[in-house]
Amino acid sequence: MELPAATRRVRLALEAAGLACRIVRYPAGTRTAADAARAIGCEQAQIVKSMIFRGERSGDGLLVLTGGTNRVDPARLEAVLGERPGKADAAFVREWTGFAIGGVPPLGHARPMRTLIDADLLAWPEVWAAAGTPDTVFALPSQALPALTGGTVLRVG
Repeated sequence: MELPAATRRVRLALEAAGLACRIVRYPAGTRTAADAARAIGCEQAQIVKSMIFRGERSGDGLLVLTGGTNRVDPARLEAVLGERPGKADAAFVREWTGFAIGGVPPLGHARPMRTLIDADLLAWPEVWAAAGTPDTVFALPSQALPALTGGTVLRVG
């Protein structure tokens, strides 16, 4: 199967990190956590949502990895970050990650950014994340997320 260029970038980032993850393509799409869980046949909470925020003071990108059923509490993030996390539009997401919304993976981004990982994700032996496009995903051990992303584990909701 020929992978899209964005997915090939994710595969290279995974290989550089020493992870041999199988990337799966679902033509019907995996744009939302619910879509991905249905296609994969896993629990929605096992889907890694890669959410990008914009620091309201700094303008910096922030990556929050959370489970597919969880919501992010902006006040909790503000307490950790020292600034309020603001909404990021599609252009900002692409600028910071190099990927379009709906396919943002947890690694391989265009620009480095602070990363926070929802502790709930680590309760699952295996989680699934976007692989660069709205129809590609990969599975990985949840315990690999902190080392893979350099992220800080905490409760984000």
